[in-house]
Amino acid sequence: MSATIDGGVRTELEAGLAALGLAPALAEPLLAYLALLDRWNRTYNLTAIRDPREMVSRHLLDSLAMHPYVQAGTLADLGTGAGLPGIPLAIAQPALQVTLVESNGKKARFMREALRTLGLDNARVAEARIEALDRPGAFDAITARALATLPLILELGGDLLAPGGTLLAMKGAVPIDEIAALPAGWQVERIEPLQVPGLAAERHLVVVGRTP
Repeated sequence: MSATIDGGVRTELEAGLAALGLAPALAEPLLAYLALLDRWNRTYNLTAIRDPREMVSRHLLDSLAMHPYVQAGTLADLGTGAGLPGIPLAIAQPALQVTLVESNGKKARFMREALRTLGLDNARVAEARIEALDRPGAFDAITARALATLPLILELGGDLLAPGGTLLAMKGAVPIDEIAALPAGWQVERIEPLQVPGLAAERHLVVVGRTP
């Protein structure tokens, strides 16, 4: 483990997992992922957040806050960057099959190394632009974290959803303007407020599906 991943980071992560109702055993693989991200971040600038303790709340726990709304099945994490939220969700939910979609080569290389190091066989990396991923109807859900507006996410990746599939969009405040601009054929099914341990900022999960 990196020297900067100290006991305080572990304590904060374990407390956050408990607050989210997740098993304490998840701390070990999540810390291994965090240590790898911290090490690669020094050279490749994978994320703007540099402090491992801040990464716990703003990356790991922020990603895992949506776990109650993610069902077993297939999930495409669009524009995942360094694997957020896809890798934490794959760690927490072994029955979930996650495809990590990212066009940036260095981020894709990092994720492949992370999956190898962690032995995560329920996740794979698709190094491609979202609109170039030729897997129509292949996923039960797609997700995006700080990627784009709801209309643009659906424009780029809506065709990836199977019939009855949903977009699980992680947002801060409720994006009223984006909801009003949803393209024809799509509707908000529900909006879930998320509580992220250690983070005072507002968070919501916007669930979008096709209109009946």
